[in-house]
Amino acid sequence: MINGNVSHWWQQVGVPAPRPELPGNITADVAIVGAGYTGLWTAYYLKKAKPELRVVIVEQRHVGYGASGRNGGWLTNSITGGREQYVKTHGRDAAERFQRTMNETVDEVIRVAEAEGIDADIKKGGEFNVAYTPAQESRVRAFAAAEQAWKYTDLELLEKDVAQAKINVTDTHAAVWHPHAARVQPAKLAQGLAETVERLGVEIYENTRVVEIEPRRLRTTHGTVSADYVVRATEGFTANLKGLHRLWLPMNSSLIATEPLDAAVWDELNWNQGEVLGDFAHVYMYAQRTADDRIAIGGRGVPYKFGSKTDTDGQTAESTVTTLSEILHRFFPATRGAAIDHVWSGVLGVPRDWAATVGLDPQTGIAWGGGYVGTGVTTTNLAGRTITDLILGNDSEITSLPWVNHKVRKWEPEPLRWIATQGLYAAYGMADRAELSGRKTTSPIAHIADVITGRG
Repeated sequence: MINGNVSHWWQQVGVPAPRPELPGNITADVAIVGAGYTGLWTAYYLKKAKPELRVVIVEQRHVGYGASGRNGGWLTNSITGGREQYVKTHGRDAAERFQRTMNETVDEVIRVAEAEGIDADIKKGGEFNVAYTPAQESRVRAFAAAEQAWKYTDLELLEKDVAQAKINVTDTHAAVWHPHAARVQPAKLAQGLAETVERLGVEIYENTRVVEIEPRRLRTTHGTVSADYVVRATEGFTANLKGLHRLWLPMNSSLIATEPLDAAVWDELNWNQGEVLGDFAHVYMYAQRTADDRIAIGGRGVPYKFGSKTDTDGQTAESTVTTLSEILHRFFPATRGAAIDHVWSGVLGVPRDWAATVGLDPQTGIAWGGGYVGTGVTTTNLAGRTITDLILGNDSEITSLPWVNHKVRKWEPEPLRWIATQGLYAAYGMADRAELSGRKTTSPIAHIADVITGRG
């Protein structure tokens, strides 16, 4: 079993040869920090709109090194933090418009991949979330009723037999499914986007760490980039930048990938349409069937490191492998004999109110996008298009969405941040264990944790 080495996705395709480092002081029209999805999509749409722009991306390691190359490959329509918060601030119509845009963004990613010849193993089979305890069943039914009251959700509640005919998860009570989701191979998408923007004339400089983002300037370990606009596209690594240590909490998420599974196993699982798979646990899981017939399944292992420390190459604790393997085997007993080929971890950015944000400060020329809390495969595309319109001064439908220029307060200082994170995830774990033992209603421990975290 490979532990770390960035991710199974990069292990599969191979990390490309290093690109040049920043050659010293340069100028550009737009300078982007981070060669993940946010930075790459922003560069793509800028060059498509204005080919004459000099667009430069500065990356501390290599393209897709962070969450963009390590995630679970869920291209789905979820709004980070949910729609209700936007009803309070902008009204129901604005929240529903946001949902419609997220649905369309799933298809936009697929469209661009096809148009640019990016083979990222994309298969649109929808999102399937299962309840396998009585308490989860009560939540899934309440969730379905609430979702079906909104426009553009297209959600179906599936009773046990129908759900198991779609994906045969052991002990299924009920499930929900919607069509606005697809499986992707994350590293292939990142690599394909990078090659695409380079063909358009974007310059990508790797192994160059940005020390500080200033108005219209990036200070790096290899020189200074002066630009009319600078874009912060650093997601889970934002805490490493000067002055931004408490802006977004770098949350760890871990995955395991099995060996390719035999046809007999897949016949039993009946998981054939490219659905991405999740559940209604409090410490939730996420999974996909890969194009080469593995199961990649993820969840929270060690959720947060003291002082907002971020990992390097994805080394993962053995206890996390055990936890994720137990979930896999509980869902699909037929996988018990399958080897785990790879385990890895990465960091994602979590704002204090769990709401992603995109924006531009016209006074400083600093734009940003991030805080996706796990929805970034899709939301980064919308961020890239939005940043492009903001920089070019386009007053478009997407620049009026309620997440644009959304501001959040900072996280608490240490040690409060670490104590709270550890305690809250322990509480969610206790709630899940109580529900697995037969509790018929949602644990009050989880309700309290939801209120404290801002998720409830």
